[in-house]
Amino acid sequence: MRITNEEIANLCHSINKAYCESIGDYSQPSWEDAPGWQKKSAIAGVEFHMNNEVTPEDSHESWSKQKILDGWKFGEVKDPIKKEHPCLVPYSELPPEQRVKDYLFKDVVDTVKALREN
Repeated sequence: MRITNEEIANLCHSINKAYCESIGDYSQPSWEDAPGWQKKSAIAGVEFHMNNEVTPEDSHESWSKQKILDGWKFGEVKDPIKKEHPCLVPYSELPPEQRVKDYLFKDVVDTVKALREN
């Protein structure tokens, strides 16, 4: 069975949600309840990883560029209505607990990518 990019994005999103909850952030909806922009962002991240050799820093920079193109800007608190996000900073300025998300995303996509190639 071949897993689709959307299914990989769902898996990445679910793992990110679980990680966020483990650090006390309960703001992430389930994949089923996620707004379209959030699903689109996860799918774009999967496609970027599938088509490139990506570091966690590359992943963050790609995510940031896409957010900015979509009209988002830095804000102290994540606010989808205002399109503000506290992680719209250079990777070197991200707190370690936020960097973990880029490692998790990369590892999930790389694992599925390797399985597809075998």
